[in-house]
Amino acid sequence: QVQLVESGGGLVQAGGSLRLSCAASGLTFGSSGMGWFRRTPGKDREFVAAINWSGSNTLYADSVKGRFTISRDNAKNTVSLQMDRLSPEDTAVYYCAAHQGSYAATMYRNYDYWGQGTQVTVSA
Repeated sequence: QVQLVESGGGLVQAGGSLRLSCAASGLTFGSSGMGWFRRTPGKDREFVAAINWSGSNTLYADSVKGRFTISRDNAKNTVSLQMDRLSPEDTAVYYCAAHQGSYAATMYRNYDYWGQGTQVTVSA
């Protein structure tokens, strides 16, 4: 059974930083592409960042490029999202996702497994 468990969400002031982590189990993590998505009320899940199996290729939404960094540790089966210079527009529930391909994927439908999400709230 695949499990993805996010942690690290919380409340932060605008301009601050948070680091999200996702612990994966039940899948061949080292060969899985991983991603982060976010959702705000009334909106579809939005792509944030993705990383391929080795970490050699990363992709970002334009809205977070230069502020967020995705990384992975295959020895620990974890993927992280470092979020800097946060703004109120980044407020959302953030989801970790995994897919059975090895590449970095930006489309919601590419992903096979999802975490429960972690709330990030950025105050003005």
